[in-house]
Amino acid sequence: MTNTFVQLSLTPILIGVLACCACALPGNFLVLRRQSLIGDAISHVALPGIVVAFLLTGTLAAGPMLIGAAGAAIVAVGLIELIRRLGNIEPGAAMGVVFTTLFAAGVLLLEQSDTSKVHLDVEHALYGNLESLIWLRGTSWAALTDPVALAALPPQLGRLALVLLAMVAFTVVFWKELVIGTFDAGFAASIGARPGPTGFGLVVMVAVAAVAAFDAVGSIIVIAMFICPPASARMMTDRIGPQIGWSLGFATLAAVLGYVLAGYGPLWLGGRNSVSAAGMIATVSGVVLGLAALWGPRRRGAHRLAA
Repeated sequence: MTNTFVQLSLTPILIGVLACCACALPGNFLVLRRQSLIGDAISHVALPGIVVAFLLTGTLAAGPMLIGAAGAAIVAVGLIELIRRLGNIEPGAAMGVVFTTLFAAGVLLLEQSDTSKVHLDVEHALYGNLESLIWLRGTSWAALTDPVALAALPPQLGRLALVLLAMVAFTVVFWKELVIGTFDAGFAASIGARPGPTGFGLVVMVAVAAVAAFDAVGSIIVIAMFICPPASARMMTDRIGPQIGWSLGFATLAAVLGYVLAGYGPLWLGGRNSVSAAGMIATVSGVVLGLAALWGPRRRGAHRLAA
């Protein structure tokens, strides 16, 4: 049983936790700034950029993926501004049109492209391939100290670990600017806290987290993790430091419990097949948000904040 867990479940769970936490950490500031849909938007526009990058390079390496996603984001910003000005419509409507259109274009590109040599298709774009990120060399816990076995770890594990460390470093280094700019941008500018560049840096970090997590967990988890754990944490406390701690705890809970329920839940209920781990992780995060909204100690304060 232990050998099976290490080989088949340990790395997917760790990758899920890293991806969820990497998205939830910057998501706290998006929620407090009422910019939650930025994470949703980046997740949508990243898909066509990633597909185009793959078609041009033939690889799913992190560098081309990030460049492709960045290029798609620039195109999206230009289209939003163009539609807003030509159609004289409010920015939210322009954003909705552009993001859904680009995401649909990415899906169509995937369906018409030859991606048989790599694990990139419509299902992968939505749900990722978390279940397949197993560690066959992990025959026991002793493999954790075996350099040969460690070399066979899924590359997504190390990539997401580095991204999470980058998120932590960005948050720590720019903590004052992020916090002051989140709650009072005018005051932040008056004391030289640079709310504009800091806000841009936050968006860049969101994009990096979205692209890094995309390959492993798909867009479903990315969208859910930017919003659900921070929003749930907001119901638990009105202090930014504890809120970040709560959000990371909720993200970890969703990743672990969601993966377990996806694999074993249907069997416990008499079914024969497991369900999507990404879908179940997102579902668990939504359930946690619902419970926090009903019974969280700060839910009324959070309702006033959103009003």
